Amino acid sequence: MKMKILTLSAILILSSLAMQAQIGFGLLGGVNFQNINGKNSNGDKLENGLLTGFHAGVNVNIPIAPDFYFQPGLLFSVKGANNEFFSPDIKASGDYTTTTRLSYIEMPLNLLFRPQLGNGFLLLGFGPYVAYGISGMETTQLNNLSVERTVKFKNSVEGWTDLVENAYYRPFDAGANILFGYEFGIGAFVQLNAQLGLLKINPEYDWITDDQRAYKNTGYGLSLGYRF
Repeated sequence: MKMKILTLSAILILSSLAMQAQIGFGLLGGVNFQNINGKNSNGDKLENGLLTGFHAGVNVNIPIAPDFYFQPGLLFSVKGANNEFFSPDIKASGDYTTTTRLSYIEMPLNLLFRPQLGNGFLLLGFGPYVAYGISGMETTQLNNLSVERTVKFKNSVEGWTDLVENAYYRPFDAGANILFGYEFGIGAFVQLNAQLGLLKINPEYDWITDDQRAYKNTGYGLSLGYRF
């Protein structure tokens, strides 16, 4: 309920800013190509594959100088990874794959350079993002056996008995955005996005000593949208 209230409040704030600045909302959505990079419990590099997810939401341009804008947004975004990603870290014999899907409410806070180019506008932006995990699922496939675990968001985990049914990740994520695109004169726009997560998303396990895990979200995507 608290998350729904915060999301609604953010949408209302963006609406108010757009009206005051006399610049309409941008609606956007698109595809994510995400990964979880970092180290496993032994300190070895994670070797995951890309996960195809999606994002959808709104943003607004607030003018701060000629051709420069502050662009806050609010997105629903699916992130995660494929392949050898499992907790605890194991490699099973046979065909082994794990798919991790993490759903976030995300707020990018970009500085946007938007000069006129032809009949439209060039889009160059960068800035931080913050995100909060709201749901997720981790599916492990070993030969003909499939096991699903529900993702729960905690900063620390006490006891290991429910790891058969649940996978754990930290709720908060934050990092850096960059974007490049073009906005046509009719208001439609297309842009490429890239993200680098800077916070660990794996929790602490109280029964594990010398745990060197450091999981971080990374990825890129393509967005299509329309600015009213």
